[in-house]
Amino acid sequence: MRRPLGALLCLGSLAAFSTPIATAHATAAPQVACRVYAAKPYVTAAGKIQASAARLGCGDTALVRIRIKRAVAGTDPVVKSASQKGVNGRVTVKLGCAPGVYYATVTDYRGKTSTSKPVRLSCTPMVTPTATAPPITPPPTGTVGTAEENEVVRLVNAERAKGGCQPLKHDAQLRKAAFDHSADMAARNYFDHDSPDGRDLADRLRATGFTGWSRLAENIDGGSATPAAVMNGWMTSPVHKANIMNCTFTLIGVGLAKGTQGYKTYWTQNFAAR
Repeated sequence: MRRPLGALLCLGSLAAFSTPIATAHATAAPQVACRVYAAKPYVTAAGKIQASAARLGCGDTALVRIRIKRAVAGTDPVVKSASQKGVNGRVTVKLGCAPGVYYATVTDYRGKTSTSKPVRLSCTPMVTPTATAPPITPPPTGTVGTAEENEVVRLVNAERAKGGCQPLKHDAQLRKAAFDHSADMAARNYFDHDSPDGRDLADRLRATGFTGWSRLAENIDGGSATPAAVMNGWMTSPVHKANIMNCTFTLIGVGLAKGTQGYKTYWTQNFAAR
């Protein structure tokens, strides 16, 4: 399964969650292959069907279109579609829910396509408690983050130094929010900045006790095997790179969780300024 990325600049993805940003040098790591990915639809806390598609690792501009289709006898109709033109990014589409079997397709009109797995939706919002993802080695007592997570922090600060930004501190509360989101995506097999029960980055940070922020941002990734790979993916995507190179941020939290249903790895990277 091909991996997606997500970025969010809060004010707030791939979607980017953040606010206006500085630019910086690109990493010298090998380029990842250009691809598209369609995530399977789910029912949001507001009772809407939502699906998203991502284009990543690309260097050219293309129109990306996502379609939600309903599986029926005969030709499956398109019940909702949306499009966005750009290099890399995420397109999200929502519609009113009617029970049935749905799936998402995406094309970037450069010949790349992807189709999600079909899923039967009852129109009942997913409100199950956060499940437990497969175990991952916790950080040693008194430290922030695992070795892999801290390597991402090191790589982030190396890139920021190239652009004249100050290094970020690995914050324990941001790291917990990031890890909890990665673990939730792994356990419930979704990929988004918003959880199926409607929680967003600000909600997750409040749950850890993190308050007093003036600006937030979030990057997510599914499937990257190493810190170098995930950083390469983020740095070759303008919206993700913009979050990393935002000199106003002072704190970072990185969380890695292992998955078994969708991607083998789920990464979340949270940024904040106080």
